[in-house]
Amino acid sequence: MSRTVQGSKGLQGFRATIGSDALASVVVFLVALPLCMGISIASGVPPTAGLITGIVGGLVVGALAGSPMQVSGPAAGLTVLIWQLVQHHGLPMLGIIVLMAGLIQVLAGMLKLGQWFRAVSPAVIHGMLAGIGVLILASQFHVMLDKKPLGSGIENFTGIPAALMDTINSGTSSLQALSIGLLTIAVIVLWLAYAPKKLRVLPAPLIAVVMAVIVSALFHLKIKYIPDLLANPADINNIWTVMQFPSMENLKRAFDPTILTAAVSVAFIASAETLLSASAVDKLHQGPRTNYDQELAAQGVGNTVCGLLGVLPMTGVIVRSTANVDAGAVTRASAIIHGAWLLLFATVLPFTLSYIPVSSLAAILVWTGYKLAYPKAVPGLLKFGKSEVAIYLITIVMIVATNLLDGVLVGLGLSLLKLMQAFSHLEIHRDDDIAGNRVELQLKGAATLIRLPKLAAALDEIRPGAEVRIHFEYLDYIDHACLDLLSNWEKQHEITGGKLRIEWDELSSKFHQRRTGARKMDTYVTT
Repeated sequence: MSRTVQGSKGLQGFRATIGSDALASVVVFLVALPLCMGISIASGVPPTAGLITGIVGGLVVGALAGSPMQVSGPAAGLTVLIWQLVQHHGLPMLGIIVLMAGLIQVLAGMLKLGQWFRAVSPAVIHGMLAGIGVLILASQFHVMLDKKPLGSGIENFTGIPAALMDTINSGTSSLQALSIGLLTIAVIVLWLAYAPKKLRVLPAPLIAVVMAVIVSALFHLKIKYIPDLLANPADINNIWTVMQFPSMENLKRAFDPTILTAAVSVAFIASAETLLSASAVDKLHQGPRTNYDQELAAQGVGNTVCGLLGVLPMTGVIVRSTANVDAGAVTRASAIIHGAWLLLFATVLPFTLSYIPVSSLAAILVWTGYKLAYPKAVPGLLKFGKSEVAIYLITIVMIVATNLLDGVLVGLGLSLLKLMQAFSHLEIHRDDDIAGNRVELQLKGAATLIRLPKLAAALDEIRPGAEVRIHFEYLDYIDHACLDLLSNWEKQHEITGGKLRIEWDELSSKFHQRRTGARKMDTYVTT
């Protein structure tokens, strides 16, 4: 009887929410469609590979996700790394790397490491996203001119003026491509600023692509279209031809050090982006909160499937997830149905992709790169000190100058050095009033086990019988070892006739400040 009642309630709940979820899924589908293809182009893989990843992200991860409102698919945050991997290892090995990354994520979820993947300095995360933004903008600017990226991030960035002048002076099809790219960006900006409220449910990138298709068709522009990026243009009518199942020869290379390093890099960056996105999505709705371990494992299952199919990896994506919540989604059904819409489009309407200019999709990525690179995080980082801004800027520079993995590792190293410095730096200022037999000690920094000998030496230098007052207004943190030292020293000093004036309750609060600070930092990271 109880099962029947519960089943009835579940069915009633489904009926009550399916309408809202279905409408939201259409909006998410319209947002995802151009982004899936644009991210594929930026990643150096066939444009239709991103559609398959989006389908898996909806149908598979949507059903298993620990963050019901989050939508998964190919993400701009991985484009640079994937492009580098394709250049170094080839497209056939990409599936093996993604497969290994997915298995690593599944294992991490089973080991309940979800929260640990979030324990990355905000400065490094924002620096990573901004660095990726610069790289995407620099590489896709060339694609927007119907040209190929020049190579490294520095080469792409410094080569923009020359490529632009060559395009303007040549007056060839490259100039037409630039015009379509600029039109796309202009439509996005104008739509975001001036679109009527009732029409804003339609995503700006989709409107921009539609406008680019219309203009290109009206003027019969001789520019590159999506089929031109395929080895066989006829494959545009069957997107499944881009799938590359792993061969035994490639599987044998799965445990090569370079392949394992690449897999760990993909798993780490994808997990960090996913879980930070999930935290941000939690702030947008009042529904169930994220189960981070379940979300991490679900992403791993999705990436394992994508690896077996030889397509792009996925993450939880904040843009699509925000659109999902804003459109009125109530349950995970919206993310699942959006995957079904992508599948339906890829099966029934793939021929429409033939009319989409490559420069228009590249322009969407140029705009996305600009939004990622814009230093909007700096004011928030400044609240935690100039050192956080320095780590942020150095991470960006290193990513652009070297590569994504090295840049992130440098940022993480600097964060650890800052943490070590913060918990090993202690200043002790002494003011000795001999006539009044008083000693004032000012503590600044962190009184931890590392600096306990320094604090003990300062206390031992105080003459017996003196009245001692310790100020800790500028003390950031004190650990149990130093608290115990002060307590024992007070008892010994009183035997000599001296006094220790100290607010023990307030000092003890310094012992608990690290936890409070950690909660504040976590709140900041996810906003």
